[in-house]
Amino acid sequence: MSRRGLWLALAVLLCQGSLSGQWISYRTPGVPRLPDGTPNLKAPAPRAANGRPDLTGIWYLHFDACGPFGCADYQAGPEFFNFGAKLPGGLPYQPWAAALVKERMAAFAKDDPIGLCHPGGLFRFHTFPPPRKMLQLPNLVVILSERDVTYRQIFVDGRPLPTDPEPTWNGYSTGRWDGDTLVVESTGFRDDTWIDRNGSPLTSAARVTERFRRPDFGHLQIEVTVNDPKAYARPWTVTLTQDLAVDTDLLDYHCTDNEKSAGRLIGQ
Repeated sequence: MSRRGLWLALAVLLCQGSLSGQWISYRTPGVPRLPDGTPNLKAPAPRAANGRPDLTGIWYLHFDACGPFGCADYQAGPEFFNFGAKLPGGLPYQPWAAALVKERMAAFAKDDPIGLCHPGGLFRFHTFPPPRKMLQLPNLVVILSERDVTYRQIFVDGRPLPTDPEPTWNGYSTGRWDGDTLVVESTGFRDDTWIDRNGSPLTSAARVTERFRRPDFGHLQIEVTVNDPKAYARPWTVTLTQDLAVDTDLLDYHCTDNEKSAGRLIGQ
């Protein structure tokens, strides 16, 4: 199959089961609106009962222009394919990591965990085209991903990170507030983690720091800093912008939706 054909196949997988069923007729309560009824995304960010910015909402990765599949719904921003796409000089791979990425790209990402219906992991929670919903509770922030009906937990109750954790897809995350910024530290990742579609690796030695800011009602900024000396020559930081989606909600969507052969593969 040609490279163009493989990218088109990926586009179909990204959009599968999600384009026609969104709850587009439900008007989200509590959204500030302009006189014509459109959401006022530049209005002040909402505040929780404790005075902190409320990160609650349905978010998707902002992109400045249409991607390789045109301007259809569920576009993939450049960070989905290359997390360091906007980083000057690109991601600072160790030699072995650079060689691995080159190998994975040459194989058209055939071993990408999300292509095998495995969880995407922390980074792809932020970049995968289907939206994600953040729920901010007093001592916990939960991120629900429409893709594969998955979730991530960030504990904001003062607990420490585990000292010898069992590696997981999303790692273990604890947060604290620094003024209006939620600072999240995460460790405990699997060695086979893919950061992006190109196959940029993350190892169990990684420590990831995220800084969540909601500057106004309709936008969320997430600064992601990675310190993984096994895979990268130095720490690096990428800032992502998320846009708010209103008058809609998440739907159940799994990577094997409408897959007729799935039952036969497990003996049904």
